[in-house]
Amino acid sequence: MSFFSQFDARFWQSLFDNPLTILVNLLDVAIVAYLIYRFIKALAGTKIMSLVQGIILFIILKLLAEFIGLTTITYLMNQIITYGVIAGVVIFAPEIRLGLEKFGKTTQLFTPGSSVLTDEEKLIDALVKSVAYMSPRKIGALISIQGTQTLREYINTGISLNADVSSQLLINTFIPNTPLHDGAVIIRGKKIAAACCYLPLTESTAISKEFGTRHRAAIGLSEHSDALTIVVSEETGSLSVTHNGRFQHDLSNDSFELILREILLSDAVKTRSWKERLFGKGEK
Repeated sequence: MSFFSQFDARFWQSLFDNPLTILVNLLDVAIVAYLIYRFIKALAGTKIMSLVQGIILFIILKLLAEFIGLTTITYLMNQIITYGVIAGVVIFAPEIRLGLEKFGKTTQLFTPGSSVLTDEEKLIDALVKSVAYMSPRKIGALISIQGTQTLREYINTGISLNADVSSQLLINTFIPNTPLHDGAVIIRGKKIAAACCYLPLTESTAISKEFGTRHRAAIGLSEHSDALTIVVSEETGSLSVTHNGRFQHDLSNDSFELILREILLSDAVKTRSWKERLFGKGEK
């Protein structure tokens, strides 16, 4: 059946003869749309995406040629598509094999209530490891994690990074006498948005003189937003946290991790439902 024959009135009439047929067709279209969405999302940003874009353009030109009635061109394009599928399987055999192996090893869909490491858990792990390294060595650090209120104003004052959060990157950023060590690192979602950011200093006169600029900046940001800010003192190596105007000083590593979990997690261990495992977790 030709693609354009589907616009025939009899074709549409046949869809309404049986309500079950309508549901089956809607389900069919929904499944195909979902698979196409996941396929494009998986290939986004890769070299193969350029090839996919070329194939889509080729198919559009074929449909246009069929609509106009260019019989010879349509025939040649059909032959290219027929043998092109075989050529594609041969060319991309390694990628196809790797994809099938991953699919075969995937068991999360059939394992109810399986425990997974969430983005928040990964963030906490990176923060705990980086602080555990910097605090004993008295490497000063100032790290802010954006909450529900945007920190765009302060991100724009720094150097944009847009890098994945890792303990190694956080540690290297604050090593003394490096280009990015001065100022604050701001984490937004799953990324380190920027480094060398300037935060607002608190104007409170109740702050002890023992606390320097980093602590005052952390407290100042907590007065202007719901961000969570972590401070490692360069003089003593002590660990402090500010959140919603609350300042907690001289924390142990265990207390620090507990505070992170209380603020960043709704539960200590989060499990994903079958729906999340099937459709994937929404991006921040």
